[in-house]
Amino acid sequence: MRVCLLTDTLGDVNGVSRFIRATAERARETGRALRVVTSTRMAVPGDSNIVNVPPIRAWKMPKYEHLEVVLPGRGALARVVSEWRPDVVHVSTPGPVGLAGRSIAMRLGVPLMGTYHTDFPAYVERLFDDAVMGEMTGGVMRWFYRPFARIFARSEEVIASMSARGLERSRLIALRPGTDTSAFHPRHRDPGVWGRIGASTDACVRVVSCGRVSVEKNLPMLCGAWRAAAEELSNRGVAARLIVVGDGPFLGEMRRELEGTPTDFVGFRFGVELSAIYATGDLFVFPSTTDTLGQVAMEAQASGTAALVSDEGGPKAMVLEGRTGLVLPGNDPFAWTRAIVEMVCDGERRRRMSAAAHEHMRGFGFAESFEHFWRAHEDVARDRRR
Repeated sequence: MRVCLLTDTLGDVNGVSRFIRATAERARETGRALRVVTSTRMAVPGDSNIVNVPPIRAWKMPKYEHLEVVLPGRGALARVVSEWRPDVVHVSTPGPVGLAGRSIAMRLGVPLMGTYHTDFPAYVERLFDDAVMGEMTGGVMRWFYRPFARIFARSEEVIASMSARGLERSRLIALRPGTDTSAFHPRHRDPGVWGRIGASTDACVRVVSCGRVSVEKNLPMLCGAWRAAAEELSNRGVAARLIVVGDGPFLGEMRRELEGTPTDFVGFRFGVELSAIYATGDLFVFPSTTDTLGQVAMEAQASGTAALVSDEGGPKAMVLEGRTGLVLPGNDPFAWTRAIVEMVCDGERRRRMSAAAHEHMRGFGFAESFEHFWRAHEDVARDRRR
């Protein structure tokens, strides 16, 4: 079976990009015929099964100046896909490259599959504070995915949300979650990482936040919660710092909101540095209410760090409440303040949860996730032949 996967994101630093890169790598390791196709000016891996078709034009993405929107060469993309002679075309993102891939597959008569990595209607509604724009985006999503034979969702909760938005439940598959449990592991603990990334090296409890620094990640709520937590911890004589990993449109405001608090902004980090940050941190916080899975919450737990997540969205499915972390009301900063203070002050509980988090994530290796991903494509290809 031959699969061609088209994506708008591959050179970016985000969970979707990491998932697709890992998928390409696993396909090479297992001898599966997968070709990943993108169109970007960003640097992408030069691996044998990855093809980057230079875009005709590219612009900075509104609200995300570090990202880009491209106008791909549809003819060039069509040639790359057609030459591969795919049995299934997988569209990983509903952007310009994904839209071109959808059109190419329909013209070739090849069955379509896709992954609903990002809840764009919720993102648009939160980012622009406009419910009408969110509903309009939901309509576009229904139109985009209408011809797809199967659509992966990252959690059962997302499947329920997609069904409520008008996508047929029979076409939705909950993709088995998976992360690289070798790259994200407690053995990567390295206290020297703080000095290398420009963070404070003082002895303290470190609370790590990692992801796109944007309002749809519920970071305004975290700002208020951390400011109150930092004050309470200071009154108790407990040293703690918030480590913010990432960049995005809310960064400037977040810096202003947290001015005067013990907070380090360290920008984008990936590879061995990111592995060390997760493994050396003491507590992970991810308050997003719009994520379909929350890859970072899995990575942190695999690294042996207890996680606090919201009770809305996909991440809560990957945290065992009270055992590997806590699931907290996404709109309650007081609950987050209380939980952060209690976890920072109770080292024994934190370490017990962190050990359980690593053990829990051992059952979610990426190899199993990839096999589930590949078998679903085989099923669609087999149905088509029948």
